[in-house]
Amino acid sequence: MVQDKTDEIQQRMTILGELDIASFLPWIHRHAAKLGLGQTVAHADDARIELDLRGPEALIDMMEIGCLLGPIDVWVETIARAPCNAQFPNAKTTV
Repeated sequence: MVQDKTDEIQQRMTILGELDIASFLPWIHRHAAKLGLGQTVAHADDARIELDLRGPEALIDMMEIGCLLGPIDVWVETIARAPCNAQFPNAKTTV
């Protein structure tokens, strides 16, 4: 199935909580790739991850729900989303 690029948006997802980045970042990478989202990690520590995403809004919504439910060793308190102007490389996903 060919995806129409005109419905793509770019958003920064800021995830706050008790985040084990050693396990959560690979989890984020895998799930964003499964959804076909472009991704760039702008910041990551054990309390906050800032993730720039590119793709259809419905798939970014799915990514947000996935992150809220995420791996068992991560506790997500809040997720905020805002438009971003990140420059994405040609590759589908980057970490």
